[in-house]
Amino acid sequence: MERSMRLVSATFVLVLLLAATEMGPMGVEARTESNKAVEGKICEYPSTLFKGLCFSSNNCKHTCRKEQFTRGKCSVFTRACVCTKKC
Repeated sequence: MERSMRLVSATFVLVLLLAATEMGPMGVEARTESNKAVEGKICEYPSTLFKGLCFSSNNCKHTCRKEQFTRGKCSVFTRACVCTKKC
């Protein structure tokens, strides 16, 4: 019984860890010509054209560019294509 509780606890921690990797900071620090730090926000949207599970961020990036976004990446946890642009 104790062994199964350890397995359940370890699985729960692993799921939390995977979920936490999806929740990163939304703000991105950029530099201007005068070298001052400028706070810029990056918004994420699910792709509407990408079909199926996302395993190649390169394919996702090209699909997002067709949708007028600047970048795209595969979500590690949900395997969805996520497009990004400045808010």
